[in-house]
Amino acid sequence: MIKNLPNILTVMRVVLIPAIYLSLISVPLLGIWSYWLAVVFYTVAGITDFFDGWLARKLNVQSGFGRMLDPIADKLMVAAVLIMLVENGTLQGLHMLAAMIILSREILVSGLREYLIELRVGLPVSNLAKIKTTSQMVALGVLLSGPAGALVWGIAPQIGLGLLWIAALLTIYTGYDYLRIGVRHAPWSD
Repeated sequence: MIKNLPNILTVMRVVLIPAIYLSLISVPLLGIWSYWLAVVFYTVAGITDFFDGWLARKLNVQSGFGRMLDPIADKLMVAAVLIMLVENGTLQGLHMLAAMIILSREILVSGLREYLIELRVGLPVSNLAKIKTTSQMVALGVLLSGPAGALVWGIAPQIGLGLLWIAALLTIYTGYDYLRIGVRHAPWSD
């Protein structure tokens, strides 16, 4: 189960979610540094996301546990950070729509993958989906920096929100693309 380094890295990504949250609620204690701590934990989680799959392939230790947990860890991280950003007021008003779009697509694609696995149909990750993920991950990191990021780079919040909307728009497109593939294999399409 958790006997190899890639699986340990994936589990570490899940464990870092509470660390990010605890950092964000530590503002009264740590001040502006709490935001940087959250960004550091988030960045480490992002690095584990890259290296778990790469190491699994490189070391030839791919496992069913890893294939199952990796996408779950990714979705947990994205969902948790979006919720944290709504809770701390970074995402409000119309910007919450971007978060809802992203979360909805994550749930839709997870369901589609589950359904299509039973039919032995793959749902490969497209290059556009990889661009969406990169935009989304950078956006969330910038937004986590909050007031600390704005002190270093005044337009950091606007950059983060802009990237989040780019990710949301790409989410709609790639989600539709995946849905089209899924509908082709739906029982009513015979």
